[in-house]
Parts: sequence; C-alpha cells; structure tokens
Amino acid sequence: MVEPLFVDAKGREVESPQFGGPIADTHAHLDMLEDAGLALANAARAGVDFIATVADPSEDASSTFDSLPIWFTRAREILDAAGFSDLGLPRIRTIVGVHPHNAKGLTPEVEAELIRLAGHALTSAIGEIGLDYHYDYSPRDVQREAFRRQLLIAHEIGLPVVVHLREAHEDGEAILREIGLPAAGCILHCYNLGPEPLDRFLSLGCTVSFAGPATFKKAEEVREAAALVPLDRILTETDCPFMTPEPFRGRKNEPAYTIFTAARLAEARGEQPATFAAAAHANALGLLDRPRG
Repeated sequence: MVEPLFVDAKGREVESPQFGGPIADTHAHLDMLEDAGLALANAARAGVDFIATVADPSEDASSTFDSLPIWFTRAREILDAAGFSDLGLPRIRTIVGVHPHNAKGLTPEVEAELIRLAGHALTSAIGEIGLDYHYDYSPRDVQREAFRRQLLIAHEIGLPVVVHLREAHEDGEAILREIGLPAAGCILHCYNLGPEPLDRFLSLGCTVSFAGPATFKKAEEVREAAALVPLDRILTETDCPFMTPEPFRGRKNEPAYTIFTAARLAEARGEQPATFAAAAHANALGLLDRPRG
C-alpha cells in the first residue's frame, strides 16, 4: 500500500490541489533537508517538475553539486519501490551567491569560487544576495557592499539575480536602482509584505516570488500584494526547509508543498488554478532554465 503523500498534524490525509500541469519551486535549500532524495521523490509525486536550489560559496557550495547524483539515485529508488517508475524526477538548477548573513565572508577567494560555480552548466542565477537588517549577522555597510559586488558579477556573467530583503527594502531598492537590474532578470524572493513597497519593485522590473507566507491565515496583505503582480512576473517557491505553508505549519518544508502555495495564490488572484500554474511555471523556466551560451 502506498502511503498518502500529504497528511496533516493529526495524521489525516490532505487532498492534493490539481493544476493539470507541473509546478515549479524556484527557491529551495535542498542541502538543508534531512533526506533530499525523499523530498525529490515526493516532489515528483506532487507534480513539481522543476526546482532551483541555493548554494552559498562562503559555506560549502560544491557539496550541493556533488550531492545531486546521490539525491537523484535515492529518489529514483524510492519511486520505483513505491510503484511510481513512470514518474520522472524534477529537473534541478542551482542558484549560487553569498547570503547577506554571510556578507562579511565575501573574500577574494570566495568571490573567485562564486564566479567559478556561476560558470557551471547547472547554475541559473546569482543569489540569494541582498540585505537582512533583521538579524544583522554581517554589518550593514558590509552587506550593502557585498550586494553591490554580486550584482555587478551577475551583470558581467549575464545571469539573473535572486534578491533577499528583510527589513531593508528601502536600501535594497536604492542599490538596485544604483547598479541596475541585470538584463537577464531579477527575482524578489519570498515576498511577504503588502502592496507597498511591492509597486516600487514592480516598477523596477522585478519578478516576484511567493512562498508559504502567502498561505498563512493572517497574511491577507501578502495575498493582496500577490493579486497585483502581473501574471507574467509571478513565481512560486518554498524556501524549504523554512516557511512551510498551510496546512502543514510546524513541519519542515519541502518542494512538494509548493502546490499548496500555488493553489492559494491562484485563489487570491481569482484565476483558474491551471491558468495560474501554467504561467508561473513558464515564468520559472524562462528565468531559471534558459540554455547557457
């Protein structure tokens, strides 16, 4: 007997939203999951066929690239054993960059490693980069300089950027305007505020990605913001293992849960699930799965 894919905190099976097509998780931290292979198998069962996972060269980014074959092998074994041999595994792309928490670690050696990994065939973006004034794990002036430097690298290499801003949107916007968005694009990752300051980032040309907070019961302003994003500039993500969506809060997040965020976003926008999912999936591939020259 195949175990249900989704169960709530009381052990009751939760019905999977249906979209008639695949879903993309544009921001995950697969290396932080206890069993990334199992998470990939679950994603395949849920209809998540594309995942972009983050690797930070100030930590051990190479381990993500080295682990991918191991994760894929385990996922394939799990699916085959459960009778899902017909399911394909999600396509994986990588996002490489020094998180604002680690900005003080952007040494010349780390920058060289970032540039090396940015040239990898699997790498699709520079990120997550930006500013985090909530924790201030790195001094703010150091964060701003690291943000500028990595934006310039993205310009030089021709990759989009994935931007993390927390309690720092004014400074983040100023730096994006100062340096300019890369021609390849800019993703404002895990947006969890209301319509303001969203409009300013939309005017800059950013694509906006939503994660679990869009499903939270008291996050009506996030859903109001999501309803304002043009259909060709919206993305879905998990930010797993963080930001688990309803109705699974309190558990570790994983790519399969993207479908619950996608369903809630479609509802908030007043769109048919299939229409929303197809557009968000196309947006993801257009930004993060383009052929490398």
